[in-house]
Amino acid sequence: MQGDLTADVPGPSGVYTRRLAQDRHYCTPDGSPLVLSGRSLMLFRSVGWHMSSDAVLDDESKPIAESILDVAVASAIALHDIKGLGRFRNSKAGSIYIVRPKMHGPEEVALSADLFSEVENMLDLASGTLKMGLMDEERRTSVNLAACLYAARERVFFINTGFLDRTGDEIHTDMKAGAVVRKGDMKQARWMAAYEQRNVAIGLACGLRDRAQIGKGMWAMPDRMADMLATKGAQLDAGASTAWVPSPTAATLHALHYHMTDVRHMQVLLSRVQPLPVAELLALPLEEDVTRWSEAEIAAELDTNLQGILGYVVRWVDMGIGCSKVPDLNGVGLMEDRATLRIASQHIGNWLVHGIVTSGQVEKAMHRMAAIVDAQNADVPGYRPLLDDMDGPAYRAAQELVFEGASQPCGYTEEILHRYRRIAKTRDCGSRAGVLAA
Repeated sequence: MQGDLTADVPGPSGVYTRRLAQDRHYCTPDGSPLVLSGRSLMLFRSVGWHMSSDAVLDDESKPIAESILDVAVASAIALHDIKGLGRFRNSKAGSIYIVRPKMHGPEEVALSADLFSEVENMLDLASGTLKMGLMDEERRTSVNLAACLYAARERVFFINTGFLDRTGDEIHTDMKAGAVVRKGDMKQARWMAAYEQRNVAIGLACGLRDRAQIGKGMWAMPDRMADMLATKGAQLDAGASTAWVPSPTAATLHALHYHMTDVRHMQVLLSRVQPLPVAELLALPLEEDVTRWSEAEIAAELDTNLQGILGYVVRWVDMGIGCSKVPDLNGVGLMEDRATLRIASQHIGNWLVHGIVTSGQVEKAMHRMAAIVDAQNADVPGYRPLLDDMDGPAYRAAQELVFEGASQPCGYTEEILHRYRRIAKTRDCGSRAGVLAA
């Protein structure tokens, strides 16, 4: 917000300093000046309502909702921009842009809107300064998207689908209904097609065209840029005016798609298309005949999920890394975060509930996958091998995420992750204290 952030980055010809880019000045054909921002518009992504923080305690000495802390502190920081105290301006309109994830229906959206109003009052900001990005990634929001938009109608600048969290919530909601399809088949499920189409159709029907962005999900493979360039343009054809990408390089390449497709024209055409029936959105992604899965297919599905869980959890719990590029079973780097962890743990939890796999199978596969994860991280500084510490917090967290997944509220992973991260930090502090004492 102040514009003076720099970072020294090692490069092939030595260390160079990365800093915020200056604005770009051009001369138009008629001779008038044109100034384009050298920087992307900065958004702030808060946590969901389900998370709490003991950084601040209420009158009863209980942790407060972390969302309150997030929005209050982010808005206070953004005052540098609102008051013009920095070298650059982020918002040309004098707004603060806050993306709100994991909201369940219009009541929680309204609660967020009320929070925004309270923070505006606290900081003496004009009503409507805080703009809301609404993540459509929980079933109750998907089913009631128009009502959610209405609940924040004075603030919405952005809506976006999120395949991984939305699928995690779908599996958890359907947990007792039957065995869900294999994870790779989820993208072809009826509910998924309806989810993506309805998000655009309802957004357009509610007047977002030319007023707010309609987004689609993340490209998760940072090293597969050619594949991204070949396929991600389809999201623009489906009406998306923005989409998540995992790096500045990916963003630069994805920008080419907006030169190939006139998104506004596509949205005009799509505005004539009605949202798919809500019954399609509620079609359960259950496997009709689980006997068609071979033992090898079931084992492969289990291995893929467990390797992803362990690869992410060991970094989150032991090293405090919240989102990173984690190699999959084939060595392809995938962007992993709590959403990917949610779907993988819920998927195994569902298959345990319906007897597709047994706890013994899971334990054996987890041990085998731990060996693979250890080999993949052998050269990572500070890495603590899972197989050397199977009673340690990382391995135990992975076990709990899988075996207790069906009982976690909405299938969320944060309670388990935070608890074991605290154990890991306490243990590390104890080890350092012991060394100092010696």
